[in-house]
Order: sequence, then C-alpha cells, then structure tokens
Amino acid sequence: MEFEMKCNMSQMWSSDVQSGLDFEITHHPLTMRKVVNLIIAMERMKGSESTLSTEFRDENLLNFIMDSIVEEQIVFECASAPPAQVTRTGVEQQNITDEEKRSLVMDQNSMELHAVTLQGGAEHRKVFLNMSTFLHPASTIEGRTVVLGIRGQNLYLSCRKDGDSPTLHLEALEDNSLLNISSDSDMVRFLFYKKDSGVNSSTLMSVAQPNWYISTAEQNNKPVEMCQETAKRYRSFNIGDIQGNVERQS
Repeated sequence: MEFEMKCNMSQMWSSDVQSGLDFEITHHPLTMRKVVNLIIAMERMKGSESTLSTEFRDENLLNFIMDSIVEEQIVFECASAPPAQVTRTGVEQQNITDEEKRSLVMDQNSMELHAVTLQGGAEHRKVFLNMSTFLHPASTIEGRTVVLGIRGQNLYLSCRKDGDSPTLHLEALEDNSLLNISSDSDMVRFLFYKKDSGVNSSTLMSVAQPNWYISTAEQNNKPVEMCQETAKRYRSFNIGDIQGNVERQS
C-alpha cells in the first residue's frame, strides 16, 4: 500500500516510514513546530503494527498526526510581591490609665509595667507613652496601628511568644529602627492595633499575636500582661492627649 501527499512546491522532504509505506511531502512546512509534529508522527508509525495492515487508511494517518501534536505552551515567570511596609506617620504623647483609673508605673528591677493607684505626691512615678501611628497598607485591619514607647526612654512595648503563650516585654531600641516595619519581619512584635470603643477608651491588641490584648490585673500593683478576651482582666484603657500635662510634670 502507498500513501502520497503532494503539492506544487519545489522543495521536497521524504522518508521511508516502513516497508510497504512511502510517506512523501513536497509542501514545505511553515513553522518548525509543524516539522516536529510530522517527525514524531512518522516515528510512531515505524513502531506500529497497524501500518502493515491493508486496512490502513487516511484517517489512520490523521490519528497518528493528531496524537503526536506538540502543543505550544507559554510560561509566565511569576514573581512574588514584596512584603508590605508599615510606615510611621506621626508620634503623640499620651496619658494612659486602665478601667480602674490606675496609672502605669515601671518597675526598674523586673523591667515590667505595673498598674498602680497612685497617691498624692507619687505622680512622678507615672509612665507616659509616646504613641507612634503607622499607616497600614491593608484595607481591612483591626484598628489604628501603633507602636507604644515609654516617654523619655528608648523602651518600647513588644509582644512575642517565648513559651506557650504570648508575653509582654519592654525592649530597648533605637527610635529610627521603627520608621518602617516590614510585615514579614520580627519587628511586627512592636505593633499593636488600637481599637476605640468609646471616648478615650481603647483596646490594644498585638499584631504579631492576634486576639491577645494588653491588660491589667484585678489586684493593685500587678504586672501589665497579655491576655485573651475570656481572661478576668481589664483590657480597656483610657488613652488621651496630655501634652499640656506632660509639660507641667517635666
């Protein structure tokens, strides 16, 4: 049996596919991909017993060619987006007390903040905050993104998970290292979501440890710690601008 494909092109390429079958192409393919498809089809025909059969027809050849088509694929290089940057936009000096009107003082020995009811003459122990506001690129966040520093010192509140539960710390840090914070860096431990729930009443939730809040104990002169909503602790704070009061205390 013989099968011929002929056209009026002057260029010719032919190959003996198998004994009894002659495959001749006088049409020059337009693309290299078409050449590859035809070569693959012929190589498959060489190893096929069906080409020896007298029942081999044009549709059999077409099936060989279709099964051997090399599909063209376009591969796009996908680069991951750079991590979001949280950028500082301003700093405010703030007075802070808990729901029991207790002030925060710093224990120099343990380097902890305690919630204390201050008596007259002890106001100098009170801690004021430098609250830095950060512009968060995310459209849905839990509140205003802030960093909380101790006024007059290079100490900043941070929340990190050292053991089973997140803990609150005071860390010494240069101020300029907090101008921009990458969302995938360890510096996120300094970020808190300040969510207002009333006039000067706010909660402070850790960005690095979601659903963990800065809180004070029911007892007086106990450390300020992190807690979840179910804990029997005070999570709301009265935070307000005290610029004038700060100047009188200085």
